[in-house]
Amino acid sequence: MYYILLANGFEITEAMAPLDVMRRAGLDVKTVGVTGESVQSSHGVTVKADVLFDGVSYDDIEGVILPGGMPGTHNLRSNPAVQACVRHCYDSGKLVAAICAAPSVLGRMGMLNGRKATCFPGFEKELEGAVYTGAHVETDGNVITAKGAGCALTFGHAIVSYAVSKDEADKILSDMQCF
Repeated sequence: MYYILLANGFEITEAMAPLDVMRRAGLDVKTVGVTGESVQSSHGVTVKADVLFDGVSYDDIEGVILPGGMPGTHNLRSNPAVQACVRHCYDSGKLVAAICAAPSVLGRMGMLNGRKATCFPGFEKELEGAVYTGAHVETDGNVITAKGAGCALTFGHAIVSYAVSKDEADKILSDMQCF
């Protein structure tokens, strides 16, 4: 199971676009309400999460995805349960993916040391130890980072490429008329 962690103030596009691409690929993915069942995006869109955080099982977890947005990123970063979940995935070699400001969570946790990474402009200094590239999306081992909302479909493509195959990811985005 892949979990997309939603905290109040998350960027809607950065959560929903990868979710859509992942579900089209047949991946088991759920949205997780970190700050409650109904989570409000940074632009006032309320989303009903599939499960609350206490519904996250480490037994079947395949990866965790962190959308950015403000103050969503701060709400993720300050939550000890989120940190524990991200740490578990990272230490277990599971997928850890973050977009926009959210790669700063990984940087502050020491997960980007020596890895290629990208983020929303202005957060580069928070990617502690990373080899910052400024690319739209970076995949380095089990860590995927992306720049921002405009890269959300490409971020979803990278996740599906990692979890299924690049061919499947290409087919999905082609069917969606992205290229």
